[in-house]
Amino acid sequence: MHTLIHVIILLGVSLFVSHASAAPADATALFAQHCASCHGADRLGAMGPALLPDNLSRLRKKAAREVVVNGRAATQMPAFGAALDDAQIDALVAMIYQPTLTPPKWDVEQIVASRIVHADVATLPAKAKFDADLMNLFIVVEAGDHHVSILDGDKLERIHRFPSRFALHGGPKFSPEGRFVYFASRDGWVSKYDIWNLTLVAEVRAGINTRNLAVSSDGKVVAVANYLPHSLVLLDSDLNMIKVMDVTDKAGKTSSRVSAVYDAAPRKSFVAALKDVPEVWEISYDPTVEDIPVGLIHDFKYKEGAFLRGYLNPRRTPLDDILDDFFFTQDYSELIGATRVGKKGQVVHLDVRKKIADLDLGGMPHLGSGITWEWQGRTVMASPNLEDGKITVIDVKDWSVVKEIKTLGPGFFMRSHENSRYAWTDSMMSPTARDTLQVIDKETLEVVAQLKPEPGKTLAHIEFTRDGRYAIASLWEDDGALIIYDAVTLKEVKRLPARRPVGKYNLHNKITRSSGTSH
Repeated sequence: MHTLIHVIILLGVSLFVSHASAAPADATALFAQHCASCHGADRLGAMGPALLPDNLSRLRKKAAREVVVNGRAATQMPAFGAALDDAQIDALVAMIYQPTLTPPKWDVEQIVASRIVHADVATLPAKAKFDADLMNLFIVVEAGDHHVSILDGDKLERIHRFPSRFALHGGPKFSPEGRFVYFASRDGWVSKYDIWNLTLVAEVRAGINTRNLAVSSDGKVVAVANYLPHSLVLLDSDLNMIKVMDVTDKAGKTSSRVSAVYDAAPRKSFVAALKDVPEVWEISYDPTVEDIPVGLIHDFKYKEGAFLRGYLNPRRTPLDDILDDFFFTQDYSELIGATRVGKKGQVVHLDVRKKIADLDLGGMPHLGSGITWEWQGRTVMASPNLEDGKITVIDVKDWSVVKEIKTLGPGFFMRSHENSRYAWTDSMMSPTARDTLQVIDKETLEVVAQLKPEPGKTLAHIEFTRDGRYAIASLWEDDGALIIYDAVTLKEVKRLPARRPVGKYNLHNKITRSSGTSH
């Protein structure tokens, strides 16, 4: 695993640091002297991550400056506080938050050349090297020091912890049998990890700035959504190249970032929302599809000569507005999407390929975190809101708003479980209530409990064990913890230390597409 240690760097430089100083205003010369050897002369990344505004969007300039001055523990990033003066450090920090003069490119050849094989899967045992319910494991992303933990959901203990790429972005995705997990970093690195053997298998850099990835329900294809370049990349399960799809409108005139891509398992397709073009794309991976339209991109061969038809031009659904994120109904025939700037949601029917309803959601709904449950004989979905302190509950049959549940403040995540009477939500976007989880009774649609284990510290992202017995929350701090609650009594039962655990993902709940978790 030592290979990964060489890449989890925030603002890296050469191991051999020169103490020679350049002129304070000459940021280009400073970068070339101190930073380019690790981050590339074009700032696209090398041994260290890319230093571009989009890639650093979640890192405040003040925090970036502190890393330049003090370095970063457990990485090869040294401290520059003694080597550079304040003006030089300020010039460097300002530079990395500026766009490059020409849009950077990352094409097929660069993707293929970036692929790294760490282990031969054929030589690894097809059984776990540890004793646990393999479908009740949790993958825990710890952003504080860029590590991942594997948690036993029965014993509520760590099995293993290993370093990850810098700034994993979007939830990890699993192969159908639960053996492999795939990660995407903000810098475009896709990593395949063998959970059973606790081994990194392969990596490839699929983009420069990546939003998320999806894995097909048959485990054969990985789709990667990119902001930079504007592309949707298709890889096989071993991270070999299949296709780079340039993302543009139908006329080919306007290119677009990809907001998100998800697997629509019952449809045997990927569905993607576009950031800059009002369209939803659906890309089939069904090898038996017969109605191949004009415009077949190409066929391709898997290794060992297995032939697969498919990978068509995207099936486009034109919309009234762009979508930032979206939520699938349980049968995947429809999706609800919203933009971060609009006040309405759109209901899109994927079979008829058009919008069928508007939703007056208000605020900024976070539909990517939506969940469903049965309420009074009806299926309802609920979404937190990034702007308003409310949960919106919607009847998915007639798209009416059943209720708006008032919360302590804007929230990001909502979770439940089929075996639980409760839905949990945070208010982590609130300046005053980010430390409090709220528990909603799914029958009465009322908040019945508020949990504040650490006043003043951010508490977020509930995930349930396979059977719904325990709910695990993230104390979202660098000296944070996984706080485990009894999902019936709502009492805390255990804590495990964790470095800013931004997300926890239960294999069973994700692979079976539980109605209580986002897909």
